[in-house]
Amino acid sequence: MEKEPIRIAQVVGQVVTGGVDAVVMSYYRHIDKTMFQFDFFMDGFEETPIDKEILSLGGRIFKLPPYEKSMRKNLIDFRKIIKENNYKIIHCHMNTLSVFWLREAKKAKIPVRIAHSHSTAGKGEFKRNLMKYALRPFSKRYANNFCACSEYAGRWLFGNRFYETGKVKLIRNAIDVEAFRYNEAVREKMRMELGISDKFVVGHVGRFMYQKNHEFLIEIFAEICKQKPDSVLLLVGDGPRREKIEKLVADKGLSEEVIFTGNRNDVPKLMQAMDCFVLPSRYEGLGMVVIEAQTAGLPCYISDMVPDEVILLPELCKPMKLNDHSEQWAYKIRDLVFKTKRNNQTQSIIECNYNIRNEAKVLRSFYESEM
Repeated sequence: MEKEPIRIAQVVGQVVTGGVDAVVMSYYRHIDKTMFQFDFFMDGFEETPIDKEILSLGGRIFKLPPYEKSMRKNLIDFRKIIKENNYKIIHCHMNTLSVFWLREAKKAKIPVRIAHSHSTAGKGEFKRNLMKYALRPFSKRYANNFCACSEYAGRWLFGNRFYETGKVKLIRNAIDVEAFRYNEAVREKMRMELGISDKFVVGHVGRFMYQKNHEFLIEIFAEICKQKPDSVLLLVGDGPRREKIEKLVADKGLSEEVIFTGNRNDVPKLMQAMDCFVLPSRYEGLGMVVIEAQTAGLPCYISDMVPDEVILLPELCKPMKLNDHSEQWAYKIRDLVFKTKRNNQTQSIIECNYNIRNEAKVLRSFYESEM
């Protein structure tokens, strides 16, 4: 009789398509499922775009009451489920909030309790940051294993001194490099489908939230349009601030030049259609989407609030100061694009250890070592 795979409780919170859930799904697709299976603990009861795939891969899904409405109800349900399923490993991706679920895991005597840092904090989110800084001192209290998507994210959550002990395992936000390989035929097909064959396409992939700084992106694009009127902005994603950004676009008279695609499951193909990628984030734990864009051979301009670790190809990816004027961003973006020849960059990304096929083996070894 074959041995059953070990089930790991993955606490991902709200599924936003492109956030932490995308990272966990990428690993799940490529990990050896004869050894490990993932059970996803999600925030909210709505069906998500990844539910069917999880079930098809042999995973299970547990929907919890939204913690923002009632943390108490969320934790009561969580406590019941983990006790019934006798997990050996819980992997919590909720950053500073992980303390709540890991405390329940410790009470339930789950032997391996992993706190995973995916993000940091930025200016302008007073209430959110107040909670982050209040909870950060407890980040190590209930966990006995520690992970981070980047050195920056690891140092931010667990502290410099603790990070330097070597106890924080770096689990990269690795990607399927082959999916993002530059392909001229795909580029032409996607541009035709989108009706942008003869346009200069500025691209962005990200959830519409304060962190991603869409307001400044629109300012940058408005300046690009002054320099190059045949430009379009392709905004991939959705989120709570989308309506606000749509109104801003309309107010600036750019509705014909900005395409809101919503959430898409063909981001690699959409990146082929772009001419450059811009991420003016107010803060990031890493910025996996920039790695994807570099793999697609796109010239990238990112804010200096995005960790330097994301710059794998310096000739393609350039940091800009967030407080620089939008006109400066626009000028340098066009300058970089016209100096860049689009090439296949997959081998370079593989050499930087961001190939999910290899990194999934690293995660498997990490789980095995803790059993």
